[in-house]
Amino acid sequence: MPEYAILILPSANRVYTETSSRLLRAELAVFGATVLSAPVTDADLRTIGGAEYVTFTTQTPLAETDVAYLSNLSSAYVLFEVAGELLRPLPLHRLDKFDSDLLTIQKYSGKTNELFTKLLLNLTVLSTTRPAGLLERPLHVLDPLCGRGTTLNQAMMYGYDATGLDVDSRDFEAYQQFIKTWLRSKRIKHTAEATSLRRNKVRLGRRLDIEYGSTKEQYKAGHTRRISYLNCDTLHTDELLRNNSVDVIVTDAPYGVQHGSRTPDAALARSPRDLLAAAVPVWSRVLRTGGALGISWNTYVVKRDELAEIVTNAGLSVCEGGPYDQLAHRVDQAILRDVLVARKDS
Repeated sequence: MPEYAILILPSANRVYTETSSRLLRAELAVFGATVLSAPVTDADLRTIGGAEYVTFTTQTPLAETDVAYLSNLSSAYVLFEVAGELLRPLPLHRLDKFDSDLLTIQKYSGKTNELFTKLLLNLTVLSTTRPAGLLERPLHVLDPLCGRGTTLNQAMMYGYDATGLDVDSRDFEAYQQFIKTWLRSKRIKHTAEATSLRRNKVRLGRRLDIEYGSTKEQYKAGHTRRISYLNCDTLHTDELLRNNSVDVIVTDAPYGVQHGSRTPDAALARSPRDLLAAAVPVWSRVLRTGGALGISWNTYVVKRDELAEIVTNAGLSVCEGGPYDQLAHRVDQAILRDVLVARKDS
């Protein structure tokens, strides 16, 4: 059977580098089960020439479309076809529309690793009823707890539309300053408008709306994408977005005190459980039928079965078994992060 090897992209985060090979194998299995022309088999970690590779086999050689999908694996650096003792590199065609510093230039305490954000987005898109949409069409991504916008930036990299919500005004201001500066420095044609956010004449907060083109030619032709950041309580999501209007919801839930969630009465909640119990039904209303929700969270503060119950009660079907059960990994001594993906079937 044809055999392939993926050279793993080094991460600036040492802890994430240590776990990236295992997460990559789980991600690879989901690719194989959803969009590749043949399932992935015998995925393993192997040291070749002193470097770590994820190796795998398929029943038939990878088609050009298969390579196009695998080009977007979160931690893939180079993809090789194994030919005896030789490695033949396969050209990668990533979706990336912009330079990688869109994702890497921001540095701050509590930032979600950008490779993990890409993995979470990939898994969620692949778990929809239209996984081929990863390559075939621009999607609308929602991050209802978006912080300083790592998910929004990854959506931009893929050429998707994105909407983010967060109640923290400092995060809103930091993202606004960063993205405006970045767009100007890269000379990307765009418009950016910051306004008050109102609903039924009640001021909820602020909003930032950006329309941009991947190239000057696309911008002039009107082929633009949109990013919106709504600085308000996430429980207003279904008031501000139309029902069945987003393709995927991707978010990194608060981990505890340092990244504590704010309840409607402005109290700091250690566990995000109450927030998620209130918010997931709200989020699910704006999710299209066939769309998917991907949540990462700290299992030390919310058990997996608790989160699964919240999601199920909101009318979503949890994706379980195989690679979906192999995504838990340590972030630090106080955080054991896991991923739950669920689909809206009706």
